[in-house]
Amino acid sequence: MWVWLMLLVVSVLVTLVWLAGRYEASQVQSRLEADAAEAVNDIRTGLARNVQSLQALSANEPDSAGWAKAAAELLRERRELMRIELRNPALAVLAQADTPYRAPVFELLGRENAQTDVGLACATARRFSGPIYSTSFFLPQTDGLGLEMVELCLPLMVSGRVSGYLVATYSLPGVLADLVGRQLTRSQEVSFVEADGTRLALHGTARRGTRVFTAQQLLDLPGNTLVLRMDSWHGAPDVFPNIMTALVTLMSIALVSVTILLVKDTRRRLRVERDLADALAFRKAMEDSLLTGLRARDLEGRITYVNPAFCQMVGFAPEELWGRSAPAPYWPPELADEYRQRQTIRLAGNMPPREGFESVFMHKDGSRFPVLVIEAPLINAHGTQTGWMSAVLDISEQRRVEELSRTSQDRLQATARLATVGEMASLLSHELNQPLAAISSYATGSLNLLGGGPHGAQGHPQADAEDLKDLRVAMQRIAEQAERAGRVIKSVHGFVRRRAQAREAVAPAALFDAIMPLVHLQARKLAVRVQLDLSPNLPAVLCDRTMVEQVLLNLARNAMQAMDGPVPPAVRERLLLMRVRPAGANLGASRPLGWLEFSVADVGPGIQPDVADRLFTPFFTTKVEGMGLGLNLCRTVIEQHGGFLGFEDNQPQGTVFRFTLPTCSGQDASTLHDAPAALGSANL
Repeated sequence: MWVWLMLLVVSVLVTLVWLAGRYEASQVQSRLEADAAEAVNDIRTGLARNVQSLQALSANEPDSAGWAKAAAELLRERRELMRIELRNPALAVLAQADTPYRAPVFELLGRENAQTDVGLACATARRFSGPIYSTSFFLPQTDGLGLEMVELCLPLMVSGRVSGYLVATYSLPGVLADLVGRQLTRSQEVSFVEADGTRLALHGTARRGTRVFTAQQLLDLPGNTLVLRMDSWHGAPDVFPNIMTALVTLMSIALVSVTILLVKDTRRRLRVERDLADALAFRKAMEDSLLTGLRARDLEGRITYVNPAFCQMVGFAPEELWGRSAPAPYWPPELADEYRQRQTIRLAGNMPPREGFESVFMHKDGSRFPVLVIEAPLINAHGTQTGWMSAVLDISEQRRVEELSRTSQDRLQATARLATVGEMASLLSHELNQPLAAISSYATGSLNLLGGGPHGAQGHPQADAEDLKDLRVAMQRIAEQAERAGRVIKSVHGFVRRRAQAREAVAPAALFDAIMPLVHLQARKLAVRVQLDLSPNLPAVLCDRTMVEQVLLNLARNAMQAMDGPVPPAVRERLLLMRVRPAGANLGASRPLGWLEFSVADVGPGIQPDVADRLFTPFFTTKVEGMGLGLNLCRTVIEQHGGFLGFEDNQPQGTVFRFTLPTCSGQDASTLHDAPAALGSANL
């Protein structure tokens, strides 16, 4: 009985669904027939309106600019019109206008191929004295496609006689697109077909799939009859169109769906519980393997959780710690009051520092050890704070390592001081060579003047006054070089100890004035001509005067020593060129305004590539008696001033050393040093 009852219910439901589907199909077909009839009326109305507009257009003279303008305006308003022609009674074209929306439609085949259709339509129009439509014809286009066309011939009557014809060319796709209402083509497909079903024109986006509903209407035009076909986008009727049947079916589906969802939810819950148990076991294993102690407290300060690492750290079992509040059993008694105050502040809601804080814990055996405690709020799944979570790190080993590191650092500092003493001794011996050599030279000259040398002035009374003058100059130079040696010792001492150097504003000319006597002294020995080239109005530089003078002197002496040898044929003379210019971008690093570039150029043999890579290395030298500290010291001095020291090849041969120094903004070198007016570009 239950089976028969189920079969009966199913039969009734199927019958109701079938009847409801039939009813819905008839409703859809009725609406489609009405839409097709409405589309035919829209086309008739649009074509009649166009006939009236064409009759109004014939009022203009064919050769007047007004006819062409009116025809172009009409084509712009009516997109379904492709061409308008004004013809005489012999059908010769007098005037014409093409649509502005596409290329001329007769451009590919020419107008002559459609003369037969126009002639038949115009002959019928003359006979009936009214507008006549030709049969449709296909016209290929230049884009590789084509359009289905229809010609309208409108006779122009004057005093009961035909004075000419107005021929309008329609595009059938344009008629469907522009004359049929938008609401009809939005959800349906409209087309012109022939009696055998051949489709002439189509408009509307076709839906992929089987079309179920189709309606056809005749479009009876004077001289031609077209069939308009409309296809509905609707497919077959829905499975359950009837409301009551749909409700019963939906309730049955809902009941089955709820049962399926309940089964799925139960399975999902079981799966989540299993995943949660796995995650809990994984977390427990991870916490047990940590070396960091974990401690959780509630908002009352009671311990709610500790991991094995924390228990091992303090020596208490978890049962001895759970539920305990202040004072905790691992607090040292002497620090219990301080820890209690800190816990009160923490429980009041004050956030601890992110980097944590250091503290001291007590082991169960009474031993103390330092710890680093990092605390964060303990937030539950609802976003509410339920307590505090602490990570505790035993830093006893870290303290021991830090103490060892501190001891090693003290030893390294002592070793560094010993190395500094050696470095300072080396630098002093290197830098004092020049002033001591100058003092020796001036002393030898003085002895010669006093008669102790082979060129003494004894026995020549007329030369006594001149010799005394030279002797006074020599003594003055000896005093200056002795003072310079003292400044070198002081500057090198401060340089080695890396102290801040005393900077002052110095004119570039003043730097050269201080070293030129020593430069000339060695230049005369080596037969070198010294040329100094300073740009006018150079600003002062901010520098340690003694150290920068030493840099210039070292570079000049190295340049002259490089030229101590036979003069090559390509070089006419040994020339030392010392130049100062505003800094540019020729040192490998772009320098802004506010820097001066100093350069020392020689015409020696140049620097070999294997030497260039190690030129600034401490204790590397190519001289027999050199120490290898001069260029390294020069580069260090310039870099302490924020500048750059480098070198490049000179032309036609030799080497150019360049370095930069910062200037004093707004200061002119002439205000700081009384340099000779002709110092720039002077040959010394």
